[in-house]
Amino acid sequence: MIYLDSAATSFLKPPQVEQAVCRAFHRIGNAGRGAHDPTLQASRTVYRTREKLAELFHAEQPACIAFSSNATQALNTAVEGLIQPGDHVITTVCEHNSVLRPLVRKERGGVSLSVVAADENGVINPASLAEQIRENTRAVVIQHASNVTGNVNNLTQISEIARRAGALLIVDAAQTAGAIPIDVQAMGIDVLCFTGHKSLLGPQGTGGLYVREGLSVAPFAVGGSGVHSFSPEHPTDMPTALEAGTLNGHGIAGLEAALDFILETGVETIHSRETALMNRFLCGVREIPSVKLYGNVDADERVPIVTLNLGELDAAVVSDILWEDYQICVRAGAHCAPLIHRHFGTERQGAVRFSFSYWNTEAEIDCAVQALRELAAEETGDA
Repeated sequence: MIYLDSAATSFLKPPQVEQAVCRAFHRIGNAGRGAHDPTLQASRTVYRTREKLAELFHAEQPACIAFSSNATQALNTAVEGLIQPGDHVITTVCEHNSVLRPLVRKERGGVSLSVVAADENGVINPASLAEQIRENTRAVVIQHASNVTGNVNNLTQISEIARRAGALLIVDAAQTAGAIPIDVQAMGIDVLCFTGHKSLLGPQGTGGLYVREGLSVAPFAVGGSGVHSFSPEHPTDMPTALEAGTLNGHGIAGLEAALDFILETGVETIHSRETALMNRFLCGVREIPSVKLYGNVDADERVPIVTLNLGELDAAVVSDILWEDYQICVRAGAHCAPLIHRHFGTERQGAVRFSFSYWNTEAEIDCAVQALRELAAEETGDA
């Protein structure tokens, strides 16, 4: 099997991730719920992981990191906790439904929403965001990189636009956390939402959000916290304020092991290898006449995603053949990003996404290119 679907979830992970999860089943209890060894082991695991995420993202302190189940939950927490009726929010056509659907729900509740268009390659011009600023603009909610095109947004420029307007910058980092360097302070990010199961190489069911020190986010959920049990109000101090209920301690243990690998290897090293694999793939598929590529594939900075179509072939058909005949795993369809597919005119055809991992090999890349060559030849009758 050749796994080229890491933008959906990282199937190939460091072996120590599995080992850490298995160890946790035998060692940890419920973090913050007692003073016996299993609960203390859980609390230490959670705190160490918080520290390592703060180091990875250059956060002010570990308390700025709150855990969630995934980026979707983190984004919902940020949107619900910071945006109120009467506010204006700016987003883009490139966003995942994890951004779009919470914002549409807020729009129905009295929030004004501006959706910025992209160019022919799906690139967002920061100046287009600036043009949408209003007196009541509360936030810019935007992805760091597209899960469809691999395009990376210039967050430093965007944060300057938001800051001048007194607005917040809320970032969907589902595709970039662990894939490219992130410095939340240098980039001017107020809230960074991430998942643990993609480029952070951790288990599914892990993720979280960075919240800038001094910024208060109303909790999306309230309940047990392990502290202040007699108070009818949920705690307001970070990170407890955003962590109601039992955390996924076993998953967080696996995430810690993945972070150890990332911090030791270096995000730059990981990014360099994944970029080399992506460029090898691009060089091969560009030679296939019927291939149509989406996104700014010549950009200096991208995440390791290449999305394409073969002539008029339905994307789902291409994906099925790649799996059934070649055992190659890819993702076809709309990728939970409907507006960018409307922008490209691929609502009906969909598109086929190849996404690469540090663990892929050049031989696997070459096999994928050859498979597409053969499919294209069959489609044109040149086989």
